[in-house]
Amino acid sequence: MIKNLIYILTLKKIPKLYWSSEYEFNLKPKKITILYLIFGLFLFGIGEALLITANIGVSPWFVLHQGLAFKTGYTIGITTFIVSVVVLFLWFPLKQKPGIGTILNAIFISVVIDLSLFILPYPKEFLFQLIQVFIGIFIIGIGSGYYLAANLGPGPRDGLMTGINKQTNKSIALIRTLIELSAVGVGFYLGGVLGIGTIIYAVFIGFSVSFGLFFVGKFYK
Repeated sequence: MIKNLIYILTLKKIPKLYWSSEYEFNLKPKKITILYLIFGLFLFGIGEALLITANIGVSPWFVLHQGLAFKTGYTIGITTFIVSVVVLFLWFPLKQKPGIGTILNAIFISVVIDLSLFILPYPKEFLFQLIQVFIGIFIIGIGSGYYLAANLGPGPRDGLMTGINKQTNKSIALIRTLIELSAVGVGFYLGGVLGIGTIIYAVFIGFSVSFGLFFVGKFYK
């Protein structure tokens, strides 16, 4: 148990599995690779929707978008787009490559979130809201494990994580946690509004993603 926990916290490599694509910019991946990619993105979207319906704090990146909107006067939609473009530009020095997964990430997760909001619970009691946040974070981690292991290109923010990981060889849990804490810190400084769910997400999402990669690597060799 302790050995596995240490391994998860120090995990530095995304597992290469029999269904992983050989390279990220692959326009003709295997069907099973696409299947696991979509399954991972579906889980990711469900997890994000659970955080939204828990209603005790938005994601760290939303806090950043919100803070920028307050400072610039732009809409949150515009600041979200600006941040995404900036993050993608950061890919170049990090030598991170896009792929089919990068495009599907932007489209598929949004669709899943929109559809899920009509059927997921909206708990009123704080305890159940907390439980739902942790469940959402866990599901996002597992989904990340599947879609990142497919190796068809990460989403903009996950690409920042994997790019820094490749350049620094630091653990994925540490890098993701620092990225999320930085986003929420800057967003809060600019005037963004956060809640307890935001803090929980920023602190635990790095471990959750690393666990998801560990899970997929262990059971899908």
